[in-house]
Amino acid sequence: MQTGAKLPEVTFHTRVRDEAVGGPNPYRWQDMTTSDYFKGKRVVLFALPGAFTPTCSTYQLPGFENGFADFAAQGVDAIYCLSVNDSFVMNQWAKSQDLKNVQVIPDGSGEFTRRVGMLVRKDNLGFGLRSWRYAAVVNDGVVEAWFEEPGLSDNHGADPYGVSSPETVLNWLVEANKEQAA
Repeated sequence: MQTGAKLPEVTFHTRVRDEAVGGPNPYRWQDMTTSDYFKGKRVVLFALPGAFTPTCSTYQLPGFENGFADFAAQGVDAIYCLSVNDSFVMNQWAKSQDLKNVQVIPDGSGEFTRRVGMLVRKDNLGFGLRSWRYAAVVNDGVVEAWFEEPGLSDNHGADPYGVSSPETVLNWLVEANKEQAA
């Protein structure tokens, strides 16, 4: 992806809590589209190789979660975390991380990730197909800024992290807003 590109329209199969379902697992399926998530909003989207993985759980997700107020102050309406994991896994990860500010998007089949050019093989780790780590500022479904970790490739030996960090994205937003105000 690059600045100015429109995000691909896909359907994400999500599970949402619904007390009307009752029982010990009160969730129902709800399909959400790219438009449902991005239309009419300025958001930060960040994607990572997998829920419950070390860098994702220790640094990237908590950094966006804890920095939400700073992002909101820069005109961000929502922060989304996307991974090639199913909705069950993403919901349990969100619960384990006690998320209040970041919403998770399950790209279980990897369709969105494939269409933005970030689907990679991680067979060397036993993961199969996963997302390369990246972040983006997206305004009404159009990429305003793109932050891709270096070395995009299948079975990469390392897990680069820094370009897509919350700090990098926030610094870009601060500078972009200063330029716009000038």
